[in-house]
Amino acid sequence: MRPRCTFLLLCALAAPATAEPGVYALDPTHSFVNFELRHFGTSTIRGRFGPIDGSVTLDRAAGSGSVALSVATASVSTGLRVFDARIRERDLLASAEFPQASFVAERFRFEGDRLAEVRGEFTLRGVSQPLSLFARHFACEQRELLQREVCGGDFEAEISRSAFGAGFGLPFVGDRVRLLVQVEGIRQ
Repeated sequence: MRPRCTFLLLCALAAPATAEPGVYALDPTHSFVNFELRHFGTSTIRGRFGPIDGSVTLDRAAGSGSVALSVATASVSTGLRVFDARIRERDLLASAEFPQASFVAERFRFEGDRLAEVRGEFTLRGVSQPLSLFARHFACEQRELLQREVCGGDFEAEISRSAFGAGFGLPFVGDRVRLLVQVEGIRQ
């Protein structure tokens, strides 16, 4: 009986640990939304919003989770202050009337152990539309400096700005906006 108990104990220790669901607060020094869109058919306007505020609940073992994120629309930065001020105006971001953009989601798609997609609802200018964030990269690691687990990645999506009522400049300034979202969350 003793060898069998020893064998069972060794098997239990060798079994992979199941990750428990965790809540992660976004790290404001590593969480931003970058964007790109065509400008007069010749070049690409690039900029960013941030930092992103929010949290993520992630259960990798169950392949599920939830996301609640927001970003100040007035935080837009293209590197040109006069252009940033123009983007904040009422016919584009309407930052005074709608100071926050948000993303909430409860549908996660995994491919094996890899997070592939987060589907939810994006709200901009008071208009909500379905949005899928596709993971280009996602990983978790134990950060010794923080003594906590950190998960993060790069996600990509595309929106139509006119679907949110931001149609100024069409068709000279592109309607399709590519979003590149970088996030890191620290386990709480």
